[in-house]
Amino acid sequence: MHNMIHVLIGNGGHMSSVPYSAFDPIFWLHHANVDRLFAIWQTIYPDSYVTSEVNVYGTFTNPPGVAENAKTALTPFHSNDAGDLYTSTAVRSTRSFGYTYPEIQDWGVNASQLMANVKAQLNTLYNPSSSMSQRALTDRAGSVTRRNPNGMRNQWFINIRVDKSAISLSFFVHFFLGSPPADPAVWSFAPNLIGSYSVLDIIAVTPANDGNNRPTTLYGQVPLTHALLAEGAPSLAPRTVVPFLTSQLNWRLQGIDDAPLDIAQYPSLQLYVAGQRVIPRGTEDSFPKYGNMTAYRSVTRGKLGGLRDEDPI
Repeated sequence: MHNMIHVLIGNGGHMSSVPYSAFDPIFWLHHANVDRLFAIWQTIYPDSYVTSEVNVYGTFTNPPGVAENAKTALTPFHSNDAGDLYTSTAVRSTRSFGYTYPEIQDWGVNASQLMANVKAQLNTLYNPSSSMSQRALTDRAGSVTRRNPNGMRNQWFINIRVDKSAISLSFFVHFFLGSPPADPAVWSFAPNLIGSYSVLDIIAVTPANDGNNRPTTLYGQVPLTHALLAEGAPSLAPRTVVPFLTSQLNWRLQGIDDAPLDIAQYPSLQLYVAGQRVIPRGTEDSFPKYGNMTAYRSVTRGKLGGLRDEDPI
């Protein structure tokens, strides 16, 4: 979600390049929403936060290869006139800055009540009520208009792995049911587009960074269930979905200049289809329960960019 908005809105401009994206005013609207999403996530998972990790690229002030954690200074942002710098620990809560978001009314309730309230808010916003999620959606005449993917007990995904430095600029991986349009300029908006995964360009050269591309594997996922239902799939069971996707699932790589990229030139790209059994949520303040994910290598086997049999999941 984060990268896709950067790359689509940027379209080769400031937003599609990490070192310059903050010069576009819409960056601040976008990241205000990222802050909102993270604040919501924190109320549901209050014990998870920043963990120590090596920054392989470095920054203008930290050399590459240094382990950073919640106490690492967030240069150049000062917390006072004395020159002290903010850290992730200091900015863990929005309360420190005197604001919150509509979904997080965190006064007069304990942590458990807050978590339940936020889950209910998320279900209201992003997941239809249980009465709708268990059946098809209908129009006023009672005719079936579409089935709600959130209520399906089988969910399908495309999982993606790719080296972030494989391409020097931001790029897309587009997925289609059936053949992609002949004109790459319309790939992002094609009627048979399932969805897209985007990668932002690598970090800029800094005084602490020699500019060499260091391999960094990115992981992504594109939902498939909605597209299968839109195609009128009679069943979401593997015996129906796997042969259908084997014959109909296609993908293309594209740069931000709309030019197609030769997948054969990017061997780090690894794609595979996975399915998962899901128990839909039972109450307004609960989430669905997800079973183990099963990989179906046969869907992408032998195709450029598909996961090879010797590759681990």
